[in-house]
Amino acid sequence: MIVPLWLWIATLGGLAVLLALDLVIVDRHPHVVKVGEAARWVVFYIACALAFAGGLWWFAGSTPASEFIAGYLTEYSLSVDNLFVFVIIMTTFAVPKIHQHRVLLVGVVLALLMRGVFIGVGAVVISHFSAVFYLFGAFLVYTAVQMARSQGQSHDDEEYKENLMIRLSRKVLPVTDDYHDAKSFVRHNGRRMVTPMLIVMIAIGTTDLLFALDSIPAIFGLTKEPYLVFTANAFALMGLRQLYFLIGGLLDRLVYLPIGLSVLLGFIGLKLILEALHDNELPFINGGEGLPVWEISTGTSLTVIGVVLVVTTVASLIKTHVTGKAGSTGKPKTTGKPNTEAA
Repeated sequence: MIVPLWLWIATLGGLAVLLALDLVIVDRHPHVVKVGEAARWVVFYIACALAFAGGLWWFAGSTPASEFIAGYLTEYSLSVDNLFVFVIIMTTFAVPKIHQHRVLLVGVVLALLMRGVFIGVGAVVISHFSAVFYLFGAFLVYTAVQMARSQGQSHDDEEYKENLMIRLSRKVLPVTDDYHDAKSFVRHNGRRMVTPMLIVMIAIGTTDLLFALDSIPAIFGLTKEPYLVFTANAFALMGLRQLYFLIGGLLDRLVYLPIGLSVLLGFIGLKLILEALHDNELPFINGGEGLPVWEISTGTSLTVIGVVLVVTTVASLIKTHVTGKAGSTGKPKTTGKPNTEAA
């Protein structure tokens, strides 16, 4: 797939317009985002992603469109697990509900910029060293095992531990003790200072970047086209904010989410290893020649992703309905300053 520069520019411009539209409509009059409003925005962003996939199908063919959809579904499903941490961060920093949308918006923009760098670096490495898929595949399989082992562990008692970026920000930047509406910068006693609003935005952005360590290799296992990798990430991240308000209080009902995500990561890890074996260039494996292994098609990947997500969601809802569990991750402790231990 050849992506001309003008298409990159047009795509980035279109994404910027979507974010600006969201910012103007929602944040022009700061308010608590209700479930109904969040649901409409989620539908809107999913419709935008599907329209983008339709454009790919029309202009580039079924293969790029299918790869985008598979990547989008994978990124979106992996992002749902991020919401647990987002809830903990919002609670730890005691972010006023009326300003949580702005925090997520700016945090997501920061995450998207940093993911763009990750994607660019990953594309260069893959183009020069295809054997990196062995490493990606092994890492995803390892992550899948660790995620499956976490099944059954509660998120309720988790505390946010500030990462290195946050600790450095606190040391370098003078931070006020209290929020000043939605302002990130204020003048206090004649001194220019930042507010906790900026710190929590950095926390959201940098935390999401850590999650990218498994999601970026995963999507490269579905498509090697940087344009599709970036756009799938962009649409997933933009829809993630509204999903936070839509299902934030129902996250604990997705009890089998770790198992579903571990199956997805394990499957994609296996797919990467098989592709690495098929295109093998390592001299100590089959004399540097490729092996006649099974290649998992995009259609198969899309089917597996869809089935796993549906089964995981339905099984989780049945389980919580039967047991009567409907715990809310939106009500953890709200007092005290953030834990500043090393992440």
